[in-house]
Amino acid sequence: MLNNEWKNDPEYVALVSDLLADPSVQKLGEYTQHHNSTRLEHSISVSFDSYKIAKAHHLDYKATARAGLLHDMFYYDWRTTKFDLGSHAFIHPRVALRNAEKVTSLSPKERDIILKHMWGLTSARPKYRESVIVSLVDDYEAIREFFTPIRNKVSALIKNVG
Repeated sequence: MLNNEWKNDPEYVALVSDLLADPSVQKLGEYTQHHNSTRLEHSISVSFDSYKIAKAHHLDYKATARAGLLHDMFYYDWRTTKFDLGSHAFIHPRVALRNAEKVTSLSPKERDIILKHMWGLTSARPKYRESVIVSLVDDYEAIREFFTPIRNKVSALIKNVG
């Protein structure tokens, strides 16, 4: 389901290639995210789209790309795993941050992007515009990933009927 446009952007690839080469990041490909995508596909989509927006607005697109890729770095099925300390929306950014810190050193902005990407569902307000971008793009990608197969089926039905 992932659009491979990101592979044709050498600057983006250079920013995230070390992360994508890491086995713990690749492991995200083993987990379903929004029914129709893997967590790795979702993370790349969020990262690349956020990177493009940040770059167009002359923001820190490097931190945006890297933290966007690591924002959902957790290894459990969020539909079935429950926590006593709170909801998945509250817990998983902290788990992702802890896991991301095992892969690479993070700037304060990257930490904020990962930790605050569930803003709206949590009360943790982003400190940076880049954090808001990743949070909003994450929401957009979740909706797109869920509805694209449905939209494609409806379009095929309409095409076959017409």
